Amino acid sequence: MNVNNITDVFGKAIKDFYTGKNAVIETYSSIGGWDELPVKYLFRSFEEMPDLEQVALKASFGKVLDLGCGAGSHSLYLQNQGLSVKPVDISKGAIEVCKLRGLKHAEVIDLWNLKDVQFDTILALMNGAGICGTMKCLPDFLSHLVSLLKPGGQILMDSTDIIYMYEDDNGEVDVSDVNHYYGEVEFQSKYLGENSGSYPWMYIDFYNLQQQALNLNIQCELLKKGSHYDYLAKLSVPE
Repeated sequence: MNVNNITDVFGKAIKDFYTGKNAVIETYSSIGGWDELPVKYLFRSFEEMPDLEQVALKASFGKVLDLGCGAGSHSLYLQNQGLSVKPVDISKGAIEVCKLRGLKHAEVIDLWNLKDVQFDTILALMNGAGICGTMKCLPDFLSHLVSLLKPGGQILMDSTDIIYMYEDDNGEVDVSDVNHYYGEVEFQSKYLGENSGSYPWMYIDFYNLQQQALNLNIQCELLKKGSHYDYLAKLSVPE
């Protein structure tokens, strides 16, 4: 993903909500069309989070890296539990708000520029697998995450199998017209008339995630299934 071409729509909306405005982001995907995301959702408490996120946070230990941290709600919960957390995001506005919310180590940084540092837990939540953009990029993405793990560390990642988006009225699935992995989509977002520009995003089913991980000698365990094709996976390196 070329982050330099993406306007900080999320950051501006997050800052506006933090200062008391009723911010709503318009989101578009090439498979689902336009939708709305109330920014309030990014500020939810632990009790308001989906079960998958709660399980991931409870399973976190040691020094934690929170990828694509957004408004920092996951990191804030972990910091309040006494863990050392590093929230990172490419959004300057989001990181500004993270710091205002009291997150000590929040930083604007592209994942690929993280080097020479290791963590016990890496969180990639809210479809964290999507950060890699395409199936072709997934091996490099997973390898880079593993390079950031301490011995005995774990990657906690959630995603959704969007095969249901290809079902017809009879419940039959047809992806024969899709010339790429069906979970690859193009996204964009708008806020107050400003558009982020288009960028690739990927939803991956557990089977394909597990197979890609095994090809790299990475263990991939299904921790929990969600209520609608979503799941939480734990990835680790055999000792």
